[in-house]
Amino acid sequence: MARDGRLGVGIIGAGRVGPVIGAALGGAGHAVIGITSGSDDERASAVLPSVPVLDALEIVRRAELVVIAVPSEQLPSLVAGIAEVGGWQVGQLVLHTDPAYGIDVLQPAAERGAIPLAVHPAITFTGTSIDLRQLQAGFAAVTAPAAVLPIAQALAVEMGCEPVVIAEADRPAYADAIATATEFSRSIIGQSTARLRELGVENPGGYLSALVQSTVERALREASDAPPLI
Repeated sequence: MARDGRLGVGIIGAGRVGPVIGAALGGAGHAVIGITSGSDDERASAVLPSVPVLDALEIVRRAELVVIAVPSEQLPSLVAGIAEVGGWQVGQLVLHTDPAYGIDVLQPAAERGAIPLAVHPAITFTGTSIDLRQLQAGFAAVTAPAAVLPIAQALAVEMGCEPVVIAEADRPAYADAIATATEFSRSIIGQSTARLRELGVENPGGYLSALVQSTVERALREASDAPPLI
C-alpha cells in the first residue's frame, strides 16, 4: 500500500458493477490503472474515461488493489486460473463484489500472499454514473480476515457505502436475502404491470411508481423500527 494510503486500482470485469466501483474509488483519490474488456466497453469507458483496457494478468501485475466484478459462476475459475500462472502478488489486495461468496473463493490468491476481501455494495447497478449517487445512500456487506477487516470497511466507505460485517458462514444466507428482495420485487411488479396493461393502462410502470415506492418505503421503515417493548 502506498504511504499516502492511495492505491493503484485495477478492475477485472467491465459489466455494470466494475466500472462504477472503479469510478467510486477513483473519486476517493485512488488511481484506476486499468480495466479489462467486458460486455459493454462503450459504457465502461463513459464511466471511466481515459482508463486503459488491459488483460487480466496485466491488471494483476500492475495493481495494488484488484477489484473482481465478474458473474458469480466465473469467479472461482478466474481466481484459480490467475493463481495457476503465478499472477497474484504478496501483499496485494484482492476484492470481489459478489454477494454469494465470502473470502474462501479467494483462497488461491491468499495462498500466494494476497489479502482477500469481499465487499458487496447492496444496490442494483445500472452501470452508469447514477449508481454513484445510489452508493452514497447504500450499505455494503463486508467479509475479511479479522486483521484486515478495517481495510475492507474503509474501502466500502470510500465507495460511498456504510459497511456491515457479514460472517463467512453467513454469506449464503445473505445472498439468499438479497436475491429474494430483488427477484421477488421484479416478479411482482412485472405481474402487476402486465395486468394493468391488459386493462388498457398505457403506462403501467408509471402508474404504479408512486404506489410501489411509497409502499416499499413504508415497509422498510417498519422493518427498521425497533420492536415494541413487551
